[in-house]
Order: sequence, then C-alpha cells, then structure tokens
Amino acid sequence: MKKNIYYIPLLAILLTLVACGNDDDPTDPNFIPARDRGEEAPLSTAIVEEYLRTHFYNYEEFANPPADFDFQIKFDTIAGDNADKIPLLTQVSSKIVEDRVTDGVSYKLYYLDALEGAGEKPTFGDLATITYEGTYINEETAAQPYSKVFDASSSPVKFDMTLIVNGLQDALIEFETASTFTTNPDGTVSFEDFGVGAVFMQSGLGYYVNPPPTSSIPLYSQLIFTFQMYAKETGDQDNDGLPTFMEDPNGNGLEEDDDTDGDQRPNFDDADDDGDGRPTRDEIIIDSEGNITLPDEDGDGIPDHLDEDS
Repeated sequence: MKKNIYYIPLLAILLTLVACGNDDDPTDPNFIPARDRGEEAPLSTAIVEEYLRTHFYNYEEFANPPADFDFQIKFDTIAGDNADKIPLLTQVSSKIVEDRVTDGVSYKLYYLDALEGAGEKPTFGDLATITYEGTYINEETAAQPYSKVFDASSSPVKFDMTLIVNGLQDALIEFETASTFTTNPDGTVSFEDFGVGAVFMQSGLGYYVNPPPTSSIPLYSQLIFTFQMYAKETGDQDNDGLPTFMEDPNGNGLEEDDDTDGDQRPNFDDADDDGDGRPTRDEIIIDSEGNITLPDEDGDGIPDHLDEDS
C-alpha cells in the first residue's frame, strides 16, 4: 500500500477539529444552560449506535483493493441494493473513555480499524499527521439534515493531539502510523503501510454546546471522523524536557487532570510542575542519547520535578 500526497506542516489551530473551550456565559441575556452531560450521554450513545446499525462502509474494497483505490472510508445506508451489507456495529471496536468535564460520566467510544498501519501508535500528547473528513450526525429535523460533512483535508495535516476534540484524540492512539515515507522530487511524500480508520463519538466527546463559530455543526451533534494515520512526533508542549506522555502521574492517559502544584496549569503545560521555583528541565537528567532519568534526591519516592520539598 502506497500513497503519494503533498505534505503540509502544523496547521491544527486552523482546523474545526480543534477542541473549543467552554464559552457558556450566564450573564448573557440569551444564555440557555447546557443539558446535563450525564443525562445526555446515553441519548448520544443511542444515536451513534443507531447509525452503526443502519450503515456500512466499503469493506469489500478494503478487502480486495482495486488498482485505483484511494483507501478512503465511505459510508452508505443498509437498504435497497445494499440490504445485505454488514452493519458497522458488528465491525467496530469500542472502549470506555471518560468525560473531561463532569466526573463520573463515561462513554463507549466506537472506532473502526479499516486498515492496520505498520508503524507506531501515537500517545495522547503527541503530534499526529493525518488526512481526515469530519461529519456530524444528529436527529433529523426540518431545520437541519441528519448528517453533513463539515470539514476535511485531503492533504496531510500535522496537529497537536492535546488540542483536538477528545473523541478523536482517544481514537487516534489506537492506530498505527505508516511504516516508512519518502520525499519525492516533486514535493510529494509517499507513505507506505499507513493506518486507516474512523471514530464515532458522542457529543460530549466532541463539541457539545461549543461548535466552532464558523462551522455548520448543530449543538449536541455526534461526530464521525474518518482518517488516514501517517506519522507522529513525540509531544512536549511546555518544552520542559519531559514528553507529555510522561507528565501523567496518575497514569490514566489524560493530560488535563494532572496539576501537581495546583496552579491551574496541568503538568504538560507547566514548565515548573511542582511550583518550587526550579524549572522541571533543571530537575531531570537527559543524557546525550536523549534518555531521561528522574532523580529523587531526598529518597521519598517522589521524583524531584514533582516534589516541592526536594
């Protein structure tokens, strides 16, 4: 499997797949409180599962790729000439992931591994290079369609996985990158043995009530992203010498909830994790080969960069 595509550098801040903050403003006279996330979760899951029961993807092309196959996932309804197709629900994998806003709320996140890559899986804090297409699905009304593509990039885009919607981040860590890539004289890059997949996420793992203002995404929409996974780079968002995947003391694979010094800046975005006035970079050891050692000078079992008393 080989594909030639034009390589585009980091553009994550321009994409609608970037996560949006909570911009609810109770002082706004038009403010409407968001729905309870715990109550919305099962309703969102029901919409996702109904889509998975009633739709299929072009699995036959992936099983026997034609000569001109572009390795793009395409969905269609199980009906008419397609009545005998295998529903997505029997072909997807799933895992339980946590809501990032409300404690105690979790989701069964569904993802489709259409083609396994031969490279490495990214971690939650890495930079990933993919092509993608984003579609929303919702209950159909007179005012809005059931589903609609809202964003896509057919050229590879490199983005920071800590900035994107949580459902996509949670899915991408399950997919391998390409085995190799080659830069061609015409400026294209040839990727070989890359991963191809899709994720089907509830609104609480997407935009919920904060879709990008320039997008057409309705509130509380469920999202589908199809993607091709090409490459990854180890992330160190605060440039403190520790890769973000190592700034997860509680080991739950979430970067947002580790804040050792309680300064409202999570460790992955805090150059002084323990707030002792010494930068984290000065409290770790990086040798000439890039290997990292975490000293514990006072022997209390807490690495110096997380120990205010070290």
